[in-house]
Amino acid sequence: MTLTPVTLSAAVLSCAAVGFFVGRITSPDDPGAASGGESSAMLDTRASRGGQPVAGRGGDIPARPRPGREATSMRASSSDPADRNERLEAIVRGETPLERSRALLVFIDRLGPDELEDAVAHFRSLGITEDRMGEYGMLLNAWASVDPIGALEYTQANTRGDFARNTILASWATADPEAAVRWANANHEGDGPNPHMAGVIRGIAASDTRRATDLLTAMPRSRERGQALDGILPHLLAEGPHVARDWINGIDDESLRNGALERSATRLAAADPAMAADMLLANPGRAADRRMNNVYREWANQDQGAALASLNELPQGDHRSNALRGIVSSAAREDPQAAVALLDRYQGDVNDRVIRTAAWSTFREDPGTSANLISRYSDPNTQERMYQRTLGAWLDRDSEAARDWINRNPVPDSVIEQLADRL
Repeated sequence: MTLTPVTLSAAVLSCAAVGFFVGRITSPDDPGAASGGESSAMLDTRASRGGQPVAGRGGDIPARPRPGREATSMRASSSDPADRNERLEAIVRGETPLERSRALLVFIDRLGPDELEDAVAHFRSLGITEDRMGEYGMLLNAWASVDPIGALEYTQANTRGDFARNTILASWATADPEAAVRWANANHEGDGPNPHMAGVIRGIAASDTRRATDLLTAMPRSRERGQALDGILPHLLAEGPHVARDWINGIDDESLRNGALERSATRLAAADPAMAADMLLANPGRAADRRMNNVYREWANQDQGAALASLNELPQGDHRSNALRGIVSSAAREDPQAAVALLDRYQGDVNDRVIRTAAWSTFREDPGTSANLISRYSDPNTQERMYQRTLGAWLDRDSEAARDWINRNPVPDSVIEQLADRL
């Protein structure tokens, strides 16, 4: 089979999205499924073997037609299953990802539609590692391009997690959006989140953000809605930070808006940190709490003076302290003493989270400065834990220097007792 441009684009998109789904699929031999994994029950919808409509819950979904003479000729020229599996295994055992991908594309191009299921099954039997997820996605995209319903039936019966199902649905939705939407709705019951819609939305988002957004906002708050959001954001961010900003600001649902902002704030800051900071300040909540430090760290990496000027305009409170965390983190990796100077300059904004950031950020370049900062913790229990972790790591790295520091500084007796066997 020859991969069309649409199919190839879907395969590339699937590989790019692997980061969202790695860890949610297991090999067929792995009995331990990730939480929230796929059901192993067969779908009610069954692909027709003669190209007729397939009855599904909520409507008829057209099946892909069976291959004609050209495909039959291709199958006839293929080797037997044992030889195909041997070739596939040789590809999978290849040393470099680029060579494997090139060889796999040639292998897929020579497969007949009826041979894809066996190829996917054999690939899975070899064990799916993190660096093979993109190759797995290529096989799934190829199958989805000729028989998406058959591919979905297989994944429902044989896989756990979301990766395979979402990859197939995204590929199908890229080529035939409304057919994929109809299938997703026909194969979901109840009022809860539709587990099929995340993959569909990811496929549609590349060409029709408005339609993808409508489907997303119709979903209830859930893990599945978060996955669907993850499918849209890369396309918006690729169009530019201001496109992403306008899209996020246009979301009425506060929870969804915060989720989008939390997921994209650091990427937005790389392009326009002032804009990203303004968006967080305008949307107080989880996103601001979790991402303010990331935005100001990125801002300080680009222009510390501008980041500090913005910090000086912020009112006292958590946002200002979190912004300081980001700037201190940026400074500490280049100049630990500059980070200490910032703590002294903004003493009124320093809390234990800021101290922890400064201590961990300075450890690599200057473990002595890192250890000195621990005495600034306000909470004794936190201080003790940080002494144990920092001094323990320093003893592993440079035991002589660590022992010298311990002998010259007032370390709590409880910490000395914990580290006694290493001293």
